[in-house]
Amino acid sequence: MQHRSFWLDSSDGVPLYVNHWHAPGEPKAVVMLAHGMAEHSGRYARLGEALVGAGFELYALDHRGHGQTAQHGLLGHFADENGWNHVVGDLSTLNHHIRHQRPQTPIILLGHSMGSFVTTAYLMHHSSSVQGAILSGSNYAKPGTYRAAALVARLERWRQGATGRSALIERLSFGAFNKAFEPARTPFDWLSRDSKEVDRYIADPLCGFRCTNQLWLDLLEGLQRITPPASLKQIAPQLPILIIGGDQDPVSQGGGLQRLADALSGAGHTRTTLKRYSQARHELLNELNRDEVTRDLIDWLEQTLAQPQQRPSPPQEPNL
Repeated sequence: MQHRSFWLDSSDGVPLYVNHWHAPGEPKAVVMLAHGMAEHSGRYARLGEALVGAGFELYALDHRGHGQTAQHGLLGHFADENGWNHVVGDLSTLNHHIRHQRPQTPIILLGHSMGSFVTTAYLMHHSSSVQGAILSGSNYAKPGTYRAAALVARLERWRQGATGRSALIERLSFGAFNKAFEPARTPFDWLSRDSKEVDRYIADPLCGFRCTNQLWLDLLEGLQRITPPASLKQIAPQLPILIIGGDQDPVSQGGGLQRLADALSGAGHTRTTLKRYSQARHELLNELNRDEVTRDLIDWLEQTLAQPQQRPSPPQEPNL
């Protein structure tokens, strides 16, 4: 396996840090990854190694305000304006880059947690640019739920400013996630049953930081856009979509994964698969059963590629 990292200019000139795990020769497919909030793409090296060993490649960028990309901005902050569209558009920029490198190779988009929501927004505009999608650690709720949360974010932005970092928002989100595991060893027990992985997350200076009020507002407004049935109908109905998550993941609030699968089905999507893992928490790829999850991902990729596929779209300029 080989690994390289490089900088990729976004559509508005912000440099994006990209990790690429690959091997010599043509891969079966390229997996393009969108990571979660308050983490970074470098945490997916183990997945990259497994994918390369099975004949695939992995490209994973650091979102704006995350990982190494935050060197050209502010850690925990997408942008002062239009942050959600910028982050979604960055996936288009990466897809455009990959398509130039691999014109005929299928691309599968994998989004975890916050990245799963960014992935859904991307699919609304660019379904034809990928040949499948995986949504990990995701959720689905009615837009009104997100409108109420966005009101809190607006009030905190008014009180602290756009780049303020609200303890209240953190307590209502990550703090609430950990309640199910009290008495908890750490504030991040909700991530995984594997204490070594939780400790590794805590020790990483690019993980677990408090995001800005503006980022929270960008995310919550983005969630309001992607949840209406009319929005989900914009995704190509024949696109293979795999939804995965742990049944103890507080992000999906028990029934969130099923609600997501049902919403996609109700919007006319005919190739949606739901896989839940017993006792697993939020980060399936860092869970005690991560080898099982990785095998299942690779099996789904193989099965998806074995089915009739739409031809990869020619490279197009990134847009929303």
